[in-house]
Amino acid sequence: MTFLNKPMNRTCRLVFSGFMACVSPAVLGGCSSVSLLHPKGPVGARELEDIGVAFALMLIVVIPVTFLAYWFPRRYDASNPKGDYAPTWSHSAKIDLIVWLIPGVIVTALGVLTWTDTHRLDPARPIEAAVKPIDVDVVSLDWKWLFIYPDRDIATVNELVLPIGVPVNFRLTSDTVVTDFFIPQLGSQIYAMAGRKSRLHLLASQTGVYVGQNQQFSGRGYSDMNFKVFVTSARRFKTWVRKAKKAPDGLDLARFETLRRPSEDYPATVFSSVRPDLFDEIVAGYHAAAASTAAADGAVGSFSSNAGVVQND
Repeated sequence: MTFLNKPMNRTCRLVFSGFMACVSPAVLGGCSSVSLLHPKGPVGARELEDIGVAFALMLIVVIPVTFLAYWFPRRYDASNPKGDYAPTWSHSAKIDLIVWLIPGVIVTALGVLTWTDTHRLDPARPIEAAVKPIDVDVVSLDWKWLFIYPDRDIATVNELVLPIGVPVNFRLTSDTVVTDFFIPQLGSQIYAMAGRKSRLHLLASQTGVYVGQNQQFSGRGYSDMNFKVFVTSARRFKTWVRKAKKAPDGLDLARFETLRRPSEDYPATVFSSVRPDLFDEIVAGYHAAAASTAAADGAVGSFSSNAGVVQND
């Protein structure tokens, strides 16, 4: 107990304060390179605003608590002649009001923000714009990404090219385990699941080269399951489409069977044509497999039931 009654050594306080002042910039300095903090589209920008508002609301609690953690032991230190001595003190209505009211207001504000922006930023909600959106079908493979442009009859692997200022309607599925499609600077990560179609709507407002990622552990090659996103002008996008049409290989069923085999560090590839409705076939394939399994299970169950009847007879 004597230790608690001793005031903190002034030298220790200065050393601790100096250490924190030196370490904090080094620890927080890395945040400047976090792509999530540099959005390049309206969805990512709005999500960054939500992060900032939530952070500011939490600071309403963090800053006073941090200050009181420093001030309280000095104010009531036994060696402080100005400190109040109140051994029978047990309750304060003012403190109770502050402790419950402020967190209640913060939680309410966060709840309203979460509710409104969850609906406003719904991934399945189309983005309104004066230009016609483009459609891109995304298939997650082991360990690569396949992008199909159904309206242009081309496809790419580990490379996504988009025109600036044009809404993009994504349909996503997986030909493997569950993965997580995410372009941090454009916003809204979403799962890609086998036999399911997820929808995502994004828009890039600045040209540049961005990084897309798989945020869900999916096996050995998960850590390198990245892709590049090239956002170009409308003119350059049309030029790229014409060039893609001249690629030597097309994506037919046989080529897809080769592509779906597990591989790591797969190079960026362009296909000049795509088998019609390939995306829907991939999704339907899992429904057919599930139906076959269910039918087989039913047949086994029926056989077991009949066998039981024979034995009983």
